Amino acid sequence: MVRRVSKLPINSLGNSPNTLTNVEDYGALLLSGVPLIDVRAPVEFAVGALPNAYNLPLLNDEERHAVGLCYRQHGQAAAISLGHKLVAGERRDQRITAWRDFIASHPLAVLYCARGGLRSQISQQWLGAAGLVCSRIAGGYKAARAALLTRFESHCINGNLIVLGGMTGTGKTQLLKQVPRMIDLEGAANHKGSSFGRPLDPQPSQVDFENRIALDLQRLLDHADTVPVVVEDEGRMIGARQLPHIFLDRMRQSPIVIIEMSLDERVGRLWQEYIVDRHQATQARYPDHAEAHFARHLTDSLTRIRKRLGGARTQDLLARMESALKTQHRDHFGQHRDWLTRLVRDYYDPMYCYQLEQKRTAITFSGTPHQVKAWLLAQTEQPA
Repeated sequence: MVRRVSKLPINSLGNSPNTLTNVEDYGALLLSGVPLIDVRAPVEFAVGALPNAYNLPLLNDEERHAVGLCYRQHGQAAAISLGHKLVAGERRDQRITAWRDFIASHPLAVLYCARGGLRSQISQQWLGAAGLVCSRIAGGYKAARAALLTRFESHCINGNLIVLGGMTGTGKTQLLKQVPRMIDLEGAANHKGSSFGRPLDPQPSQVDFENRIALDLQRLLDHADTVPVVVEDEGRMIGARQLPHIFLDRMRQSPIVIIEMSLDERVGRLWQEYIVDRHQATQARYPDHAEAHFARHLTDSLTRIRKRLGGARTQDLLARMESALKTQHRDHFGQHRDWLTRLVRDYYDPMYCYQLEQKRTAITFSGTPHQVKAWLLAQTEQPA
């Protein structure tokens, strides 16, 4: 059982601690958005961390490896002794200074390690000796993530979802963001869901992706568990990130609402997002090599779906794309509409129609973006 506490401990600069406090109310802590200090090594942090965590490690990757090897060969006492030798003097002062500076900017910060063991205890003690009270998470990352996932599973089983669907280019994500009770799965995955939706920045780790979804769902359902939450219609994968099975199963059991829009309007939206806006973002990121990066992104995105497109269609679209790339600064990107229209009409639309036919009985409502938005707002209105 997780012990509930009525108030999160507050850190204070300049006061020597009388007691070193643990934080065990994982849900309240994570929902509060309090900044967290993750004292695990960078290699552990990269695999996954708690939401709103910053990596300020006690041991770096090399030090952690050496201490772990010593522990396996010579036991805990020898490993602890080695750790103190590796992080002593100037190194120790640097670690404490990094924590102290962070807490000075984030007075409510809480620290954690992997399991609430020696690393967070030592970090907390060193801070205490420097005159700073800092709470730590009992059970560490492992316990907090386990509690988060347990709550997530309960919400997936008992909560209600509405799935927002529509053909490629109907602006599902834009409409979704106008509904207060929603989870932006593509935002959590940092990927727009299609081959052309790969971001300039890397996707989060699988663990971080799961943590974000779990916390978003908990935030919405903890205090209004009977009111539906809206999510966008997605497949199993969003880029390289996989939706948790229990969440995907719940989506497949949920009612679907469909945005209807003409092909021309959809192509116009895609042209703006995937051509004009993407080119502008690429210029900002790579000012000296924007054209090469932009062209490579488009051609790579098309090549990624080559097997499903077929060789002849891929070559035709590539030729049209390359022609558009050559003229884009003379015709204000206008020629890109040609290959985009063909790709949507001949590939994405038939694929989505087939997928939608498999779940036609779940379709509850369809209409224009304005009609769908009004319907969703009515369905997700919270009781007074």
